[in-house]
Amino acid sequence: MTTKNHIEVIDTDDFFDDIEGEPVDSQLPLVCCNARHQGRIEGTDTCLQCWRMKEREERVLFHYIGHGVPKPTSNGEIWVFNKTYTQYIPLSLYDLQIWMGSPSIYVFDCSNAGIILDLFKTFTVQREQEVATSGGMNPEQSVPSSLKNSILLASCGATEHLPMNPDLPADLFTSCLTTPIKVALRWYVLQNRSLVPGLTQEMVDKIPGQLNDRRTMLGELNWIFTAITDTIAWNSLPRELFQKLFRQDLLVASLFRNFLLAERIMRSYNCVPISNPKLPPTHQHPMWHAWDLALDLALQQLTVRPISENMSFTNSPFFAEQLTAFSVWLDYGSKSRRPPEQLPIVLQVLLSQVHRVRALDLLGKFLDLGPWAVNLALSVGIFPYVLKLLQSTAKELKPLLVFIWAKILAVDPSCQADLVKDNGHKYILNVLSDTTMAADHRTMAAFVMAIIMNNYAPGREAALKDNTISACLEQLAHPDAHFRQWLILCLAKVWTNFDNARWCGVRDRAHEKLSKLLADPEPEVRAATVFALGTFVSRSLDRTDHSVAVDGNVGNLLVKCIMDCSPLVRKELVVAFGGFVSVYLSQFVLLAKKLMDEEKERMAMSLDMAGLYGYGKDGQRTGDVFSTLSPGGMKRSVSRGSFKSLTTSASSHQLSTLSASTSTDNLTNGHAEDAYIPGSRPITTRRISTGTSAGGVPGQTFVTIYTSIWLALGELTSDPHHDVAGMAQTIVDVVKKKASLSSHNRQVVQSIVSHSASHSAASSPSRSSNMPFGTPPQSMASPSSAQYSRKIFDKMPPVLMPEEKDETTAPLSELVSTQFFEWSCRHFSQPTMCLRKEEDPESRMVHIREFRFMRNSRVRSQGRDQLRTGVSRLDDQMFVNRVAAVPTAIKFHPYENFLAVADAYNVSFWNSEQGTKVCDIPNPNAVDKSAFQLFKASRITSVDFMNAHDQALFMFCTDDGAIRIYRDFLKPHEYELVTAFKGLSELVPSEKGSGLVTEWEQESSTLITSGNARIIRLWDMQKEMKISDISTGAESCVTSLASDSMHKSLLIAGCGDGSVRLFDRRLNPSECRVMTLKEHDSWILKVHLQRGSEGKIVSACCNGDIRFWDPRFTDSVSVYSAPTTLSSVDIHPRADIIACGSTSQTMTAYSRNGVVLSTVKYHEGFLGQRIGNTSCMSFHPYLIKLATGSADCFVSIYTTQRNIQAP
Repeated sequence: MTTKNHIEVIDTDDFFDDIEGEPVDSQLPLVCCNARHQGRIEGTDTCLQCWRMKEREERVLFHYIGHGVPKPTSNGEIWVFNKTYTQYIPLSLYDLQIWMGSPSIYVFDCSNAGIILDLFKTFTVQREQEVATSGGMNPEQSVPSSLKNSILLASCGATEHLPMNPDLPADLFTSCLTTPIKVALRWYVLQNRSLVPGLTQEMVDKIPGQLNDRRTMLGELNWIFTAITDTIAWNSLPRELFQKLFRQDLLVASLFRNFLLAERIMRSYNCVPISNPKLPPTHQHPMWHAWDLALDLALQQLTVRPISENMSFTNSPFFAEQLTAFSVWLDYGSKSRRPPEQLPIVLQVLLSQVHRVRALDLLGKFLDLGPWAVNLALSVGIFPYVLKLLQSTAKELKPLLVFIWAKILAVDPSCQADLVKDNGHKYILNVLSDTTMAADHRTMAAFVMAIIMNNYAPGREAALKDNTISACLEQLAHPDAHFRQWLILCLAKVWTNFDNARWCGVRDRAHEKLSKLLADPEPEVRAATVFALGTFVSRSLDRTDHSVAVDGNVGNLLVKCIMDCSPLVRKELVVAFGGFVSVYLSQFVLLAKKLMDEEKERMAMSLDMAGLYGYGKDGQRTGDVFSTLSPGGMKRSVSRGSFKSLTTSASSHQLSTLSASTSTDNLTNGHAEDAYIPGSRPITTRRISTGTSAGGVPGQTFVTIYTSIWLALGELTSDPHHDVAGMAQTIVDVVKKKASLSSHNRQVVQSIVSHSASHSAASSPSRSSNMPFGTPPQSMASPSSAQYSRKIFDKMPPVLMPEEKDETTAPLSELVSTQFFEWSCRHFSQPTMCLRKEEDPESRMVHIREFRFMRNSRVRSQGRDQLRTGVSRLDDQMFVNRVAAVPTAIKFHPYENFLAVADAYNVSFWNSEQGTKVCDIPNPNAVDKSAFQLFKASRITSVDFMNAHDQALFMFCTDDGAIRIYRDFLKPHEYELVTAFKGLSELVPSEKGSGLVTEWEQESSTLITSGNARIIRLWDMQKEMKISDISTGAESCVTSLASDSMHKSLLIAGCGDGSVRLFDRRLNPSECRVMTLKEHDSWILKVHLQRGSEGKIVSACCNGDIRFWDPRFTDSVSVYSAPTTLSSVDIHPRADIIACGSTSQTMTAYSRNGVVLSTVKYHEGFLGQRIGNTSCMSFHPYLIKLATGSADCFVSIYTTQRNIQAP
């Protein structure tokens, strides 16, 4: 608030009347203690002009007291007294406006004062029109008063006269404005004399205490009065007007608080004070009753105790009662309800040590309701109160204050400047470093520190100065994941674009300590770590060898994260790579250019070989030399061949295990003028130029960090998650375009140089030392030598055409970015103390879950009834429909009447009862558009429902190793990709292989993956991270998986060579294969682990053998054979049924004793056709239903009996 004001008082009498007989100018400091004041009877014009020139932009108060003078004239004149002449002389309001200028505040205490306000407005408009007409003001002329910058207070309306009551002061309006407490007490006694018998006016005048001492009776009444008038104003005025009148200027706020009292008192005497801006009527506000009660309780004590300056008194219960009312509102309050009227009182209570803890607690609960509550608190003026409290040393206030500041900064981060200015960040940092504080409160402290530093350089400097980095690093091992996340984000913000903080982190080995958190069980922590490491890369133009070596280490750490299960982590990884590429852009452009040049050479070689071996007349190749080339031609060779001279033949799936000891020689030559042009020497022959430990072992050749990151980006362009792939593709496209432009520029330079050289030779043969661009002539002799300096390469902007400056001219930070930090901040702006929806027994979510629980119980009960009845047949076709392509996988929803059918193009969902398609989800990788690889369209090989008992998710897996999980999959065009990742990057693409095979354990949230690979990978889907890799020990692919989800130990894998392999997950992954069963001699179609105490293993292979095993022995317990070759098999998890689809276009159901229950050869119906070869089949987990997909693109459902639908 502005506290510097000047007050000019003009009285028409020889002396100033007031209640006590004291001069009015001695009362005005009570209104605003910092205001300068001066009483003036004569020389008003000179004084006002002097004060306006002196105060400039500060507000000046003009207080006019005109008792007994003629009423203001219609010409706009008020009457003033001149001591020299015994008469009143007029003072023009028009002239007064010129003298006062703006901003100003006017108080007119006289009869018919409303006339002054009307004329003031008229003159203001007139004056503004004159200024506009003249086209501006004379520099020496005072700024005209404007209604927007002028505040007017008048004692009564245009037709009203001031009260003439001998019990009241003559200047009642002025007394209300200057000594409100004494006027309020006197008026209360006059109105309620009978309520306090024995109370006299003399006793009221002797109330002990000082107005500015809240420990005294008078000071407490003044405190209550301030709280009540603030509350009345906040609840009655529009928010903008409240801010203008009560929160921007101490003088204005004090006058308007007292004006509310004047309105209440003077209305009782038929006078209505008016103002500009106009205020709504407040004289009947309910809070005035609370004021009357406070006065009554205080005055009663005067009649029972001797009045003295040191008399003891009982404090008013006003604030405690208002806090109780506020607490009641919080119990039932919400955004839709009217805001609590006690909020301004709560802020006043913060000044009291007695009620402060309770007030802070209630205020924190209110702010926790959401951003709307924070905005309300800020509008009422919470900020200066809680900022002042940061100077307190009371330990009990720390958790309350840090919670409140977290809520404020989550909604209004701009408050960071005031925190730093008042050293409030030291208080927050003290909480962060206090290990005795709860983790939640330290998390909030870390959040507040991060906001203080976010995009605010003074905040980062202050945080670095107070050892924020060491305070965060020391606590990174804390068990609370949310706390770890915000410690990391706090570190990221302190060294973002701040090299001094980065070097402090280097000295503390911050990047090495953060690297341990790349394997954190919480994906948010891993994402925050990648975010922090990405900002750790130096942005300084003056990079030293050590700085570049540190960047290389960081790059190696980041490359290892490309196979992280969480797309949240991989998005941040792409952003981090984008930052790395932007810093070392020239090196990546050179790398991309070299690849492009090699690709051109490869293509030319392919064309030459094609001409050498020739083509037939029909255009077909006649030689075998092309048999090993991929259909994708050039683009496929980019991913596999062109990196041969750059890497040690590491495939893309080996990126996660690249050596941390990476050559940094190319990094140390990272400056534009020192970089090498491709062709100068192979990148793989460059060695480390620095002997620092951060750079690796000198003299040893490694894969360059540029190549590692470029390979990683190439892998990420084909990421299953479209956001990750798109971001990575943007970076790759920018680098490739710059590489193309640089190649074009070099050709232009060579052409110019060649032309200049020939022209120079013809005119002056000896002119060899004056070559263009200052380049030695031998470097221009052969374009293939590519010996241009980096300086020349950089000086080609004039060659760039304006229309070519698209995304290549924009910073990568603008092209590739996420909102991870902002997304993390939203947690603190949302309610955290209220009951969560899933815990609220009245919430809709709880009711839905209760319905699902009953639905699930009903389905399981129905399944048990069917098992008790027994199964004799399985040939009633209750559903048949044609799909777009041959089904590759099929799955029942365990509890709803939906069936998921996967084919080459999408996954469709069918209502199994009604036989209608509900919706479908396309396979986004049906056509791979990767810039690095051009594989065949991927096929879906596995589908499953996750969390089917509650909020179900749908998962489908493709033979390129991708796993995608969706929510809301039954809502057409509203399904949402929850996560996507490479479940098995080691998968070998093959048209005849098993693709990606999965097994979902709902009880442990474990996803088991395998397929065309020699490992089985286990994923913890709660943590979104890999658990372990288990080597199969087989030379063939894994075709089927089964697990013991109850005891979480036994894992069974059926393989393409006919072996069935058993693994005990309790053992070390390298030693967990405990048994290999080898009685099958062909492709295993299905392995199954029976439920119950027996726990027998069932396996079936292509040649028709179905074997039962006891996991304790290597020989099968029993076996029977199907008469024909099988194409698909499924085993009911609870019933005694095995379904087999054969290549002879039949589907047969067996009991586990080998008894044939039924055989299906034709579709049902009048013209039922022969069924096709079964491509996939799946039993319902509980009911006796079998879904089959066939090669003729039909999907069927068979059951034990026909379901009869009600008409």
